[in-house]
Amino acid sequence: MNYGRKLDPRPLRADVTVTELVDDFLLAYNAARLREACHLLVQKMLRPEVTVGLTLSGALTPAGLGYAAVVPLIESGFIDWIVSTGANLYHDLHRSLGFELYQTNPFVDDVALREQKIIRIYDIVFHQDVLLKSDAFLYRVLSADEFQQRMGTAELHYRLGRYVAEREQLLGGRYRSILSAAYKAAVPVYTSSPGDSTIGMNIAALRMVGCKLAIDVELDVNETTAIVYHAKTTGGRSGLLIFGGGSPKNFALQTEPQIQEVLGLDEKGHDYFIQVTDARPDTGGLSGATPSEAITWGKVDPEQLPDTIACYLDSTVAMPIITAYALARAEPRPHKRLYERRAEMLEALSRSYKGKILDKS
Repeated sequence: MNYGRKLDPRPLRADVTVTELVDDFLLAYNAARLREACHLLVQKMLRPEVTVGLTLSGALTPAGLGYAAVVPLIESGFIDWIVSTGANLYHDLHRSLGFELYQTNPFVDDVALREQKIIRIYDIVFHQDVLLKSDAFLYRVLSADEFQQRMGTAELHYRLGRYVAEREQLLGGRYRSILSAAYKAAVPVYTSSPGDSTIGMNIAALRMVGCKLAIDVELDVNETTAIVYHAKTTGGRSGLLIFGGGSPKNFALQTEPQIQEVLGLDEKGHDYFIQVTDARPDTGGLSGATPSEAITWGKVDPEQLPDTIACYLDSTVAMPIITAYALARAEPRPHKRLYERRAEMLEALSRSYKGKILDKS
C-alpha cells in the first residue's frame, strides 16, 4: 500500500542550503505545508502562462521584507500584480528616503519611548521624525500637477513609484522599495483600503487645501477583475500568493465572484492559491479562511483544490524561505508589464459584460 512520502530524517549539516532545508528537512505539520507551498510556487505557479498576484498584510516592510523579499520577486518576474495594505507601502518608503529603523527588545518602557518621540512596532523602533519627514515627502509629491485628478491606486502608486525611484538613485541606490521596483517592472500595485494608511491620510489633508486628487475605488475593482479575467480567457491561469490575510486577501480573491456573480460571466475560480497566515479558521474571519471555504464563494476553482496550500505560520518566517527557494529553483520570467495593459484588459472585460447584458435583453 502506498502511504505517501516516507519520512526519512537525516542529521542537519552545517552547510545545508535553503533548497535542501525545504526539500529534505521540512517533513511534517506546517513545515511540510511550507515545503508544499515552495513546490507549488516553483513547479506550477511560476510557469510563463500563469498570472501571479501577491497580497501583503501585517507589518512586513518595517521588518525589511519589502527590499529583502518582495523586490527580488518583482525583479525576477515572479509577481505580476500586487494588493497591499497602504501601511506596508508607506513604511517601505522610509529606508528609500534615507531614514533608519532599528531593532530593540519588545519589552521596553513604552511611556519612556513616547517621551523620547520613539515609535515602536513590536521589536522595531524609529524616531517620530521618520514619519514626519516621510509625510513631508508624500505631501510635496502628491501636490504635483500630475496628481490633480481622479485615479485608481495602481496609477497613484505607479506615479509615486517614479518619484521614489528618483530619490533612491540620488541616495546612491542602497535600498529599493516595492513601489520603485513595481514602477520599473510595470507591476500594478493596488491598495484595497486606500484611506487606511498614512498615504491616504496625506491625501485627505491635501483635499482640505484644494488638492484634486481622488481615489477611484470602483476602477480598482474593475482593473483587478480585468487582470484575472484576461489571464483566464487568453489561455493562461491565475494564482495568488497571500501573506497574511485581511482586506488585501479578500480584494484579490473577490475578483472571481465579481466575474461570476456580479458580472455573470463564466468562470471557475483561481487556479492556484498559497496562503501564509497565523490566523485561525474557526473564528470565522477571512484571514484564517481555508481554500476549501473559498471554493464555496467561487474564489477558487474546485477542480484545483490539490493546488491550494494554507500554511499556518508567521509571514516573517515564511517569506524569506519561500523567496530564497523560488530564486534558487525557478528561472526568471519576462515581466508581463500589466500596468501598461490595464486599459486593454478593462476594455475586454467591459465588452464581455456588455455582451452578456445584450444577450439577456
